[in-house]
Amino acid sequence: MGQYWAQAAAHHFEVSRVECFSGGTEATAFNPKAVKALAHLGFSILRITEGTNPVYSVLYDNEASPLLAFSKKYDDPLNPFKDFVAIMTCSHADVNCPVVNGASVRFSIAYDDPKDFDETPEETERYLQRSRQIGREMLYAFSKVSG
Repeated sequence: MGQYWAQAAAHHFEVSRVECFSGGTEATAFNPKAVKALAHLGFSILRITEGTNPVYSVLYDNEASPLLAFSKKYDDPLNPFKDFVAIMTCSHADVNCPVVNGASVRFSIAYDDPKDFDETPEETERYLQRSRQIGREMLYAFSKVSG
């Protein structure tokens, strides 16, 4: 969720030199509950492939190019390999990736994982809550950056 909110915030505040990517410690699948939360909050999301790790097209503004969304490791060839900022958004990644090769800077903005509430009555609200939190924080951060 962080990648999409950060890219949307950069676009909104016209911070043109920002490209956002994502990757984790393992490739699994873009969590369908996170997809649903982002769609509920205004992102246009289209599933473009099937399978265990489907690819989605994520659009945050009609004038922007959509982002591809799927699960991948941080060192996936589609991600930058040098001179980038690595932002760790979950405590698992922060602990398990103490060094991100190629990153100029690495820091943590750890969010509680809404997966902790999967299969509970609070599930949907927790995903929405986390997505809103990430969105607010990315919008605030990018509002402080000059183009």
